[in-house]
Amino acid sequence: MHLKATIMKNALATSLSTLIVFIGLTSLLSAQEANGLAPEIANLTAEDVSYAWEQNIPDLTTPYVSTTPENRDDGIQVGELGVDGGKKQPILEFADEIADGDHGEIDSFLLYQNGRLLFESYYRRGRINYPHYQMSITKSYTALAIGRAIALGHLTREQLDQPVVDFLKDLDQTKLASGAASITLAEAMNMRSGIRLDPEEVSELRRASDLFRGQGHVQAYLEHSASIPPFPREFKYQGFDPSMTMQVLEAVVPGSARDFIETELLGKMGITNFGWQDDVSGLPKSAAGSSMRSRDMLKWGMLVLNNGRIGINNLDDEQLIPNDFIEQATSRLYTNPQETSYGYFWWGHDMQVGDDAFNCISGRGAGGQFIVILPELDLIAIVTSHNQGMGPMLSTIPERVLPAFVDGDDAIVGLED
Repeated sequence: MHLKATIMKNALATSLSTLIVFIGLTSLLSAQEANGLAPEIANLTAEDVSYAWEQNIPDLTTPYVSTTPENRDDGIQVGELGVDGGKKQPILEFADEIADGDHGEIDSFLLYQNGRLLFESYYRRGRINYPHYQMSITKSYTALAIGRAIALGHLTREQLDQPVVDFLKDLDQTKLASGAASITLAEAMNMRSGIRLDPEEVSELRRASDLFRGQGHVQAYLEHSASIPPFPREFKYQGFDPSMTMQVLEAVVPGSARDFIETELLGKMGITNFGWQDDVSGLPKSAAGSSMRSRDMLKWGMLVLNNGRIGINNLDDEQLIPNDFIEQATSRLYTNPQETSYGYFWWGHDMQVGDDAFNCISGRGAGGQFIVILPELDLIAIVTSHNQGMGPMLSTIPERVLPAFVDGDDAIVGLED
């Protein structure tokens, strides 16, 4: 009886807390919308940044749409849509449709071109200061962490073709599945490790969570996998491969992978408000599990667009990641029958505008999180959403957004003069 009472009391407290959060956020947003400022969550703490907490954020009563984004002294230069690039009217029409729900449950949509943030908008759960849960874009961030390790000499480009087991000294290689010792880091980052495990067996293994601590995580995968076939192996999008990649990062950098990512990547980009969950191994999650603000997602995109340089105002323009690694990571190492390609945890395909095709590099996350980079247009689009699936934005952007940045002669709108 006492236990039931305690449970009911805790449940009531949780509900009351959620209600207070809801009321507090709603009051805050009304004031900010009246002031014309981008919507924020007041008194945000690190504990508030989580996938679960994010579900409690109430929808904005009025979307925030700006063609002249605010300078927030976050290192991102701002400009004006229609003056510094792009055409204003078609983007505003598209924003109206987003607000009406015509393109899924979009929470934010940003456009960056010619070195400036030109358009910024927030809808529904979108808040300028709240890190949005990322899902599989976390894989893309993990690849860039490997690139940073190479830049600092903790790893070499040649070692990408070295077996993963060579880096992980705690593994018992006598117990590994046939062929497992041949899987290279490059193959893992291209989702071609060849690891195949039965989902029910994975669930059973996870119940013995102590086995997954540290390198035990990889030990379990490589030990219980079916035999690994020789290269070239079949591409399979799965969580095992990025987990191995994070283990290698942990093994080669000084200190921990978490400290390295926070100091050598996030810190260098001026990203201080974020979330990044722990995996069962104790290492940062790599298949999913990070949370980033929309403007900070843009910084990751700028890092790729600028060939590994920060390219962020007020910060040293340091070469964070070698140019040749960025080129390899975003190249089309594997292409499926649908003409969608994969590099090192980054996607690649063509976006068609009329008769013209533009190379598109993208980080993608379930629910509709996108970093869309079009190098030929010097353009980045950022999208966060909370769809049940990916949503339609990858096909909608070339139809509704890119024409505003390309004229009939393929010139970049805003630069042809």
